[in-house]
Amino acid sequence: MILNEQVATIRQGSAAYPQALLAGVGSDAPAEFWAAGPLQPLNQPKTGFFCSSQCPGSIVLKTFDAITRMRDEGQILIGGFHSVMEWECLGILLRGRQPVIWVPARSIAGMHLKPELVPAFDAGRLLILSPFPPKVKRITATLAEARNRFVGALADRIFIPHAAPGGKTATFCRKLSATGKRVYTIDDPANEHLISVGATPMEPNFFSTSDTVKSAANENAKG
Repeated sequence: MILNEQVATIRQGSAAYPQALLAGVGSDAPAEFWAAGPLQPLNQPKTGFFCSSQCPGSIVLKTFDAITRMRDEGQILIGGFHSVMEWECLGILLRGRQPVIWVPARSIAGMHLKPELVPAFDAGRLLILSPFPPKVKRITATLAEARNRFVGALADRIFIPHAAPGGKTATFCRKLSATGKRVYTIDDPANEHLISVGATPMEPNFFSTSDTVKSAANENAKG
């Protein structure tokens, strides 16, 4: 499938433009972005998802378990799903019935949709967003950083299972925590560097209530 007529332009000032973008990045909010799929998930609580490609084995298993429980609870995750670990988690999410929001670090106009994504897209469960205009076809590190800021602004809370010490994801975690955004991580000794900069370790019963993400959304709205 090639995304063409399915792609809509969402401009600042329109009813569909999320106020979270303006609140999250202020004057850096894009004047417009592009979307393919139903827009309703933009108005629901969302968890931003970021994870380094290389994860200790103990964190991999805990992450898959956490993602599975979030999926089964119907929680909406938003992310670039670019690293190998993130893409594996996207596969888990797509086996559920809840919406998923994918934000690639390139334009989505004219993009070939991978076969494994088509069933969820056709079912109206996959919303694809991009803050990049149609001419931007190649993924770069700079675009990935801009995409991450876009995702961070739209999300009500952030889940970072693991980030390599000193890496870009760890730096991003610190910046998000500094803004007051709730950042959560897997409770594991390998994540002490994330916890030290403000990430909250998840308790074993963290996913026992669906009110957790709603509480995070309410706190962000107050802030």
